[in-house]
Amino acid sequence: MAWRMPPETAPHERCWMAFPCEGPTLGDTGTEREAGYAAWTAVALAIAELEPVTMVVDPSETVRARRMLGSGIEILEAPVDEFWMRDVGPTFVVDDARPGALGAVDWVFNGWGAPAWAEWQKSARLGRIVAEAAGAELVPSDLTNEGGGIHVDGEGTVLLTETVQLDPRRNPTATRESVEAEMAARLGATRAIWLPRGLTRDYDDFGTNGHVDIVATLVGDGRLLLHAQTDPAHPDYTVSADLRDLLKGQADAAGRSLEIVDLPAPTQLTDEHGPVDWSYVNHYVANGGVVACGFGDDAADARAREILAEAYPGRAVVTVDAREIFARGGGIHCITQQQPAVGERA
Repeated sequence: MAWRMPPETAPHERCWMAFPCEGPTLGDTGTEREAGYAAWTAVALAIAELEPVTMVVDPSETVRARRMLGSGIEILEAPVDEFWMRDVGPTFVVDDARPGALGAVDWVFNGWGAPAWAEWQKSARLGRIVAEAAGAELVPSDLTNEGGGIHVDGEGTVLLTETVQLDPRRNPTATRESVEAEMAARLGATRAIWLPRGLTRDYDDFGTNGHVDIVATLVGDGRLLLHAQTDPAHPDYTVSADLRDLLKGQADAAGRSLEIVDLPAPTQLTDEHGPVDWSYVNHYVANGGVVACGFGDDAADARAREILAEAYPGRAVVTVDAREIFARGGGIHCITQQQPAVGERA
């Protein structure tokens, strides 16, 4: 079997999400928790306008989820603690030699390196649960990895980060060669482009240690969208400049030199916890549309929509306020996972 992860622009069967539940990620106060529920719900409803959405819901939250999501979103009950579906769920793949074949890569998940605060043991089982519900063939992996730690172009290129896949808290014995071999076997990736690090905020206690899906994404034909911090007062000003220098000398699996398109960050630099990592790179590509992160910065949000519309021709771009999601450690891409359409629906 030759599994391949399609690009996110390929047709989708549906989008998978997980509904928030009480715990360290959701928040300590009633106000914080309500804001989290509302943020996840807004993303789900926006995507449901474009393609089917299935929400995995812990039984303790079923009543709330049905009330907030309405009848247009399918609910699957299963135990949940962490609800970042990109990371806790499977990565879907296809087999081009078997039309209609759908696989689900079940990475090992340990809460982004098993930090003391994380509650992840329940959601670590969601890869298998979602795979079964989707009717996918389970593709097991021994690599500790998350869907937010990879980006592919569907043509053999994968973006990785040294501080994620080679994180000793995740994979203490891994090497570049062993990780690349796993990416080839599970995703069909023949060309790995390694970033040395991610954005500054992502190295806080509640961060992922450098997920690529907040930094850069491949959009096809050798083009790459890159987070660009343009204010020298922010530590990511140097980070994004260094990454740009590294990436402009790279080629994809087809041998094309990468064409880098900057996605400028919003103007706000800090919150009560320090430098923000607000990034428009962390969007969701849906059937016929793109659901983009918004940050209450009208000019920057509009500029991001224009860049994304050009990057994904023919897709309408809508903005959903993502500040409450980022306050909890990620963005819209982080809480979603696309299931590619296969066979007649592809």
